[in-house]
Amino acid sequence: MYKHVIFDLDGTILNTLDDLAAATNWVCARHGWPAHQVEEYKQFVGNGAPKLLERVVPAGVPVTDELRRMTLAEFTERYNAHKEDRTTAYPGVPELVGRLREAGLTLAVLSNKPHEAAWPVVERYYPGLFHRVQGALPEVPVKPDPTLLRRLMADLGATQEDTLFVGDSNVDIRTAKNGGLTGCGVLWGFRTRQELEEEGADYIVETPEELGTLILRA
Repeated sequence: MYKHVIFDLDGTILNTLDDLAAATNWVCARHGWPAHQVEEYKQFVGNGAPKLLERVVPAGVPVTDELRRMTLAEFTERYNAHKEDRTTAYPGVPELVGRLREAGLTLAVLSNKPHEAAWPVVERYYPGLFHRVQGALPEVPVKPDPTLLRRLMADLGATQEDTLFVGDSNVDIRTAKNGGLTGCGVLWGFRTRQELEEEGADYIVETPEELGTLILRA
């Protein structure tokens, strides 16, 4: 059995897509850019807010440092004010997390969402269940770079052998590999089985119940 499980946030423990899309489309509207369908954001998210905003800048618009700063500030203010409008926990995941906590596992979240937004939204839907929540920090590389993963593991006293990384995207599986961890992909999030298989996920599960069985019987 694993002793430590580190979860991705968006698309893994919380369905945040509608609120992320709404905040980004709000930024687009401010600049006179076309809005995007919510479904399109499944491919836009995953690499952090700065990269998300770059992906919605129309072709032909120069992506300058000033534009990056402006759009990130706009997005951050809007998203922080509306990050719980339509966000929900995935069915069965709170029960899974509670079950793992009761079994004595150490649980954490590692997200490319800015740290100041990550902790409050996790605590809102999973009060007291995670030992650590780590979001993106200024001047520190985001996933799949393993820098924050290694810091988090050190804080938890976790080792490569006793830790499982769980996420819904190629970014998460690559993060696990870069940190020397076993990586498990979930199919209830934003990405596909094909993406997870192509990235080389060690496991792929369809339901929270299946994930619980994998963790507790490993």
